[in-house]
Amino acid sequence: MLAAMDSNTCSAEPTATLGAESRRQRRASLWSYPRYVVWLISDTSKGLAGTLFAFAMPLLTLMVTNNPAQAGVLSGIGMAANIATTLIGGILADRHSRLALMVVGSLTGTVISLVFTAIAWFGTLNFSILLLFEVTLALRGGIFNTAGEAALKDVVPAEAMGRAQAANQGRDAALQLLGNPLGGLLLGAGSWLVTAAMAATHAVSAITAALLLPRRHAKRATTAQQPTPAREPPAPAKNALRELKEGFSWLFSRSDVRGVLFVVTIINLGVNTAFTTAIYALQQDGFSTVSIGTVSSVIGVAMLAGAVIAPFLVPRAGTGILTIAGLVAITASVGALSFGTTPVAVATIAAPGMLLVPALNSGLMGYFMVAVPGEILGRANSAMSFLGMGALPLAPLIAGFGLAHAGRTETLIVSAAICAIAAIASLLSSSVRSLPAEGQWAAHAAQSGR
Repeated sequence: MLAAMDSNTCSAEPTATLGAESRRQRRASLWSYPRYVVWLISDTSKGLAGTLFAFAMPLLTLMVTNNPAQAGVLSGIGMAANIATTLIGGILADRHSRLALMVVGSLTGTVISLVFTAIAWFGTLNFSILLLFEVTLALRGGIFNTAGEAALKDVVPAEAMGRAQAANQGRDAALQLLGNPLGGLLLGAGSWLVTAAMAATHAVSAITAALLLPRRHAKRATTAQQPTPAREPPAPAKNALRELKEGFSWLFSRSDVRGVLFVVTIINLGVNTAFTTAIYALQQDGFSTVSIGTVSSVIGVAMLAGAVIAPFLVPRAGTGILTIAGLVAITASVGALSFGTTPVAVATIAAPGMLLVPALNSGLMGYFMVAVPGEILGRANSAMSFLGMGALPLAPLIAGFGLAHAGRTETLIVSAAICAIAAIASLLSSSVRSLPAEGQWAAHAAQSGR
């Protein structure tokens, strides 16, 4: 983004002055974008609700059923529902106002959470009710979350996207640091408290997202000052399948994205299988929900530390290099996880592998946001999520049935092997290795799109 030159600037050095002004604009603080700040509050509130939900539901299912396999089935079905409806969410995000969809999605989450709070307060929980709640909230997330992610491009310029993604990674780490222990405390006091807190945070998300909506009176005033435009022919009817195909076609046409897709899919499966196995095993060994929550807190501290250094790494180190280093570190931690049988041991082993995850995510997500044209961002984002998380429903199934029939150590070894495949694939993929640092994203994306 180029800023206008000051009228008092000496005309003898226009190029140098313009370059300095451009650099100052590119490095403007994220907090100088008020709409980003409001978006961040809304998205963080929704993220806290998601963190509470993701932490509490598997443990609550284990508490009700005392069956890891059933807990795995419930989580797997929920993930599958979320991933499938993400494709619908991508179409909606490109057809309609993304900010309005953020409001509607958060209001929907508020209502669903309040209904389940009432059920948990007055009734008896069982597997069927938990499954209904899991699927309902998963469907809500699939349909509406893509709009919130895509809306980031509407409130942050491209030159600040890497830093915005790094800030989001820090936010996510803070949510994990605080949200999971909070979930453990609320769950220990009563399951209805978890969903009541989710309802409150969804409500905050809806209110703040509504502040981003354009004001109607301003729109009416602007319209009144403009001449009546000539009547245009009606736009052709939209075809959902054709629109969806455009998102997938864009992804598969890009040499810079195809290799990343495979790596992301495999590492997501390996990491989630490993951590789900560890959490299920700790619960089955009799550790309290609060102590289990501290595992995620320690990992959150590591990711928060990683988020602090991510804004320095992303502009300076190649995204491909960060990705490879991050995957190797994750694989090493998961490989050692079988030696941890207590919450402290699990947290100590897992935390080092998470240090580079914020930089890895910031680089890949920031590059993707810069590379995708705005008019298909929702569909491309949902297609990326669908493919990148397509194997994710297998994680709780492998963890649940692995614990029930093979054992903890064997299941974690399988998880480490899956992670190793992703790390090796990233080393062998030229498209991953060649991803540049933040300053070269736009040029690299343009070159790869030819």
